[in-house]
Amino acid sequence: MSLRVATVNVNGVRAAYRKGMGGWLDARDIDILALQEVRASTEDLEELLGPEWNILHDAASAKGRAGVALASRNSAQIHRVSIGAEEFDTAGRWLEADYVVGDKTLTVVSCYVHSGEADTPKQVAKYEFLDAMTIRMREIAEHSEYALVTGDLNVGHRELDIKNWKGNVKHAGFLPRERAYFDRILGSKGEIVTGVDGTTGEGLGWVDVGRQVSGEVPGPYTWWSYRGQAFDNDAGWRIDYQLATPTLAATVSSYVVDRADSYDTRWSDHTPVVVDYDL
Repeated sequence: MSLRVATVNVNGVRAAYRKGMGGWLDARDIDILALQEVRASTEDLEELLGPEWNILHDAASAKGRAGVALASRNSAQIHRVSIGAEEFDTAGRWLEADYVVGDKTLTVVSCYVHSGEADTPKQVAKYEFLDAMTIRMREIAEHSEYALVTGDLNVGHRELDIKNWKGNVKHAGFLPRERAYFDRILGSKGEIVTGVDGTTGEGLGWVDVGRQVSGEVPGPYTWWSYRGQAFDNDAGWRIDYQLATPTLAATVSSYVVDRADSYDTRWSDHTPVVVDYDL
């Protein structure tokens, strides 16, 4: 059984639909859709996506900001908004759901990590979230053989993930301490991993599906600034991920970054990441 999962930061779902998101969704035959930066009400989502979608939505506590959602063709069996840290539970940044797919139960997360800002309280909040996220991902992997964390994780893990990485080593999104979280999340399970910042910790064994399929090549990028010629020059960042447990990652049959044909046909500054899993 093939299952198609897509994730995208829509940068405001109502604006995305005005710019053409609906046409993309109609053409892509998605089974589970993870959204970040929804910035709308549940009623807005239901009206835009239509009655054929079962929608779970964790709106941000601050109106008009953040917000994550999961939309599926079939109803989820269970859903959770808790990441385990109380201060994040209503921040519109973490939403889990369990779906029955054939004879398997698949856990899917839509996650929106803080953008951060170096040497400010915003960066402190980002590290706190990454701490909670790491703990929760360890718990999920212990209880679910088939699990997937998707979303705008706002960290370029490796130099291959940012076009102009040399100019960003002191900027949020590519700080060594941020990247070290991903070294541990993606490190071999149970082994001691030395992060790019020199810290050590236990590897969790998750798999970066994009890097698994694409190999050791730049990108493919998933976000481009609206400023200047970033999109036309493909000066992007790969910060939108599908991170899978090893058993689920072994079922991947296709990984596609749906980059728009041109700057003026974009409906978000991010692009969808679409993966097929043969379950």
